[in-house]
Amino acid sequence: MATFPTHPLAAFSAAPALPALLLLCVAGAGLTLGLAEAMTEAAPRSRAGALALFLGAAALAVRGIGRGRSGTYPHGRLGLCNAVTLTRAALAASLLAPALAGTPRPGLCLALTLVALALDGVDGWLARQAGLASRFGARFDMETDSLLALVLALLAMQTAGLGPWVLVLGLPRYVFWAAMWVWPWLDGPLPPRRSRRWICVVQIGALAALQLPGLWPAAAALAVPLAAGALALVLWSFAVDIRRLAKARG
Repeated sequence: MATFPTHPLAAFSAAPALPALLLLCVAGAGLTLGLAEAMTEAAPRSRAGALALFLGAAALAVRGIGRGRSGTYPHGRLGLCNAVTLTRAALAASLLAPALAGTPRPGLCLALTLVALALDGVDGWLARQAGLASRFGARFDMETDSLLALVLALLAMQTAGLGPWVLVLGLPRYVFWAAMWVWPWLDGPLPPRRSRRWICVVQIGALAALQLPGLWPAAAALAVPLAAGALALVLWSFAVDIRRLAKARG
């Protein structure tokens, strides 16, 4: 006799990957719009920008999952791990709304950033616990981190009073991605590196702290050294990976 999961989360975790992801994308779009509206009272274009950013991230996720066992996600079910990562993508996308509107809400932005940061690592743990670890999941997690970093850098330029140079703290991943088109060997495999993971946490943590001057003006004095220090670590991390890829190329 067939048995079925009785808990809603268990049922969702056992659902087929692509249909579950499509349903989750609809919920994520609603979450993005709701949070964006809470941060921008009269800026429909900014909310539209946030929604477009989330839908772009969701489309890439659907594309990766849709490849199924022939691609980078060899599992038949979605699992809670990917649901957590998509939720983080919705949080990151919603933060674009106040950045585009030019009316940052430091308190709310910082709260959402801390939630996204707290969830970082939960998705990987869930994937390992459920036996759903995959190249897709690792890539989705990394791209979500990069998306959050870029949006936070846009906000930091407004809340911390920093110049456009702070955007560099949110751009390394995208510059690296663009460089792959010129030098395809940069798209080679990289072994896991604990320092890479921790530097990513420092990067997001520093960008989150750069929202503080909007709540506590005295924190503005620490903005430049904090951003510069985090940027130095991020650039060092990318330099290590590039050097390793160059050696593997021979």
